[in-house]
Amino acid sequence: MSNYEALVILRPNLEEDAVQAVLDRFSNAISQQGGELVKVDKWGKRKLQYEIEKLREGYYVLLNFKGQPAVPQELERIMKIADDVIRFLVVRKE
Repeated sequence: MSNYEALVILRPNLEEDAVQAVLDRFSNAISQQGGELVKVDKWGKRKLQYEIEKLREGYYVLLNFKGQPAVPQELERIMKIADDVIRFLVVRKE
């Protein structure tokens, strides 16, 4: 299994319950593909470097997980169609 890291920027106007629901959806996607969520680090609201979709802030979350190559592919697919996600980046750690 490889180690992966995903940085996700969510909409800043989400309530804490909505943020947790989005993270649960990502966690379920990882575990359904046979992966393991190692750590979730909520950074909170931060100012964006540039305006995205007329938003100047975003809620940052860092996910560390393990899995086969199909796990990040499925996670990226889910992030692309999620309305609450502004931007994301998934990378494999060495």
